[in-house]
Amino acid sequence: MAPYASASSSSGLPRPTRHRILPALGTKSRDSLYGTSVRMAAERAAEARKQADKLACEAWTKRMLAFKDPAQPSPTLGDALNAGYLYLEVRSLGCNTNQTVALDIVRRPKATPIHELERYMRCKDCSEMRGYPYKRSHLVALRRAKISAGDPASTWWPGRGEAMWVISRSEQRSTVR
Repeated sequence: MAPYASASSSSGLPRPTRHRILPALGTKSRDSLYGTSVRMAAERAAEARKQADKLACEAWTKRMLAFKDPAQPSPTLGDALNAGYLYLEVRSLGCNTNQTVALDIVRRPKATPIHELERYMRCKDCSEMRGYPYKRSHLVALRRAKISAGDPASTWWPGRGEAMWVISRSEQRSTVR
């Protein structure tokens, strides 16, 4: 028998068909060979990214609580959400209250650094009282939950008074030694 057999097509021309000689033999697909190891490596990488994001957010929060100013570089919005920090604590300088802002509803790209959000923060109470958008606020910390009785607002400089605000960093370094 010839390797090609003719079969007629709708146009009447012969269509060559090839018979498979060894249909039972085959090779394993790349997915069955490497799929499991690729998926496991991807899961380990995702877990490592989440752990790195968590550590970066914790370090930034500690810097913010220690030095009381926008610490740069800061983690990005996407990093904070990936690490489980869903809220940003903001202190209004007008009414001296701390409030939380949900990071998942912020309309900014996920690559936006957290410290750049400070310029967009407004205190609603202060703005209503003054009659114009009052933008005087400071970022305090990243949080996993909203401020509540069980999870109170963060405090700046534990054990030190608010008078430390006027002391520059160079003076702080000389007083700490």
